[in-house]
Amino acid sequence: MALFPRSSGVLLHPTSLPGRYGIGDLGEWAYRFVDWLVENGQSIWQVLPLGPTSYGDSPYQTLSAFAGNANLISLDRLVEDGWLTADDLADVPPFPADRVDYGWIIGYHDQKLSLAYDRFAADRTSPHQAEFKAWCAENAYWLDDFALFAALKDAHGGRPWVEWPEGEALRQPLALEAARHTHAYRIAEHRFRQWVFHRQWFALKAYANGKGVRLFGDLPIFVAHDSADVWANRDQFYLDAKGRPTVIAGVPPDYFSPTGQRWGNPLYRWDVMRADGYAWWIRRFRAILSVVDYVRIDHFRGFEAYWEIPAKEETAINGKWRPGPRHDFFNVVKAELGELPIIAEDLGVITEGVEKLREDFGLPGMKVLQFAWGEDPKNPFLPHNHVPNCVVYSGTHDNNTTLGWWKEECTDAMRRFMADYLGAEVHDPAWTFMVLGMRSCAHTFIVTMQDVLGLGSEARMNTPGNPAGNWTWRFTPEQMARANRGLAHITWLYQRRADQQEKVYGDVAVAKK
Repeated sequence: MALFPRSSGVLLHPTSLPGRYGIGDLGEWAYRFVDWLVENGQSIWQVLPLGPTSYGDSPYQTLSAFAGNANLISLDRLVEDGWLTADDLADVPPFPADRVDYGWIIGYHDQKLSLAYDRFAADRTSPHQAEFKAWCAENAYWLDDFALFAALKDAHGGRPWVEWPEGEALRQPLALEAARHTHAYRIAEHRFRQWVFHRQWFALKAYANGKGVRLFGDLPIFVAHDSADVWANRDQFYLDAKGRPTVIAGVPPDYFSPTGQRWGNPLYRWDVMRADGYAWWIRRFRAILSVVDYVRIDHFRGFEAYWEIPAKEETAINGKWRPGPRHDFFNVVKAELGELPIIAEDLGVITEGVEKLREDFGLPGMKVLQFAWGEDPKNPFLPHNHVPNCVVYSGTHDNNTTLGWWKEECTDAMRRFMADYLGAEVHDPAWTFMVLGMRSCAHTFIVTMQDVLGLGSEARMNTPGNPAGNWTWRFTPEQMARANRGLAHITWLYQRRADQQEKVYGDVAVAKK
């Protein structure tokens, strides 16, 4: 089978699944969603980054590039394992069903996960103990640093690592040895949480793959400064003697922002990384490609050139372009990993150099249908300008829903152009985009779950630049029951899952293959 067969799928982060514990998890509803995908002819489930979130709750600013978000652990499955009881979960608060209240759910989940670990640790004869130890040994290359980092962060009230005592912040050996002794139980508990997360995730992945559904992950090019990755690898980032960034990531001023975007992520010392064969990156790719079948690289253009901003600057105006590792990096990655199941996020202002880097390694780019209607037939996002080696989206996690975009952002001129292009007035923009995406020559089409449900801006996942109210949307069981909307039919019609069902036109049957 080709690496990217003609197919389609749905973008939905697991936090948005239904469930009684205030946040979507890797339990019953995750499996039911896989079944729903299959019933509707879909063969891809795309998710956002799965790491442990911190202040702001963004999956793009996580405490580790390797660890999983323990809030996604299914508490019901811990009951099945015997580490919680039904009585332990009898006190579930009245969490909202249609959104995640992170401040409320994190404390509840933390309490139940700690109780589960207490039970697990007390049962020294459990056969799971050997499995746990073996997994910890296999993942020690990232797990040891993360578990210690997380335990220290707990001990210091969640403060960033640069605000810890100097010995711990700068990883002085005696200070770390003392911390490992002082916080031994909490360190072991964080190891347990990671083991449980990965155990549940791999069970879900096996179920999905067995049903013909491939998992599609997301890898931000940069990592958060307040992360185990930076804390444990300071020499690979531009930091001062105290561990604070000297230069940071962002993008320059453009049409959308006169001051640019100051992201604040520390920048890689690519010369140092090149000297050891990009070992940290190779480990990162191996880890995520064990968790998912495909991965999208967010801000792919940073591998060709990135915007360097002095950390003391309050905006992104006074930055400058610096060359990325370019072909050298991907040559090494390909030599280590072979064929690359990678999708390049190549949105925004993209140079010929970025396009050449993507094309030279055969990486699919992205086309977003919401960006197509600027009255120019040469617009690369218009369906007739798509190429086979790309992934088409109705919208992304950073866009409004298609209905919200149509009502709040789409101009009259854009609507007229769309009607002219389609030869008909548009009455259901989400459905129109689903048909256009399915019809595209692109090998892959991804629609957001919000667009499948035909929801408005109240269901938007993220508004860039808005510091509050993001990442909270969830759908309800009642919405899922109404979620078909003909998705299976158009998937069959445009041959994205031709073996999924038959369709009869008059007395002519189109049979299953």
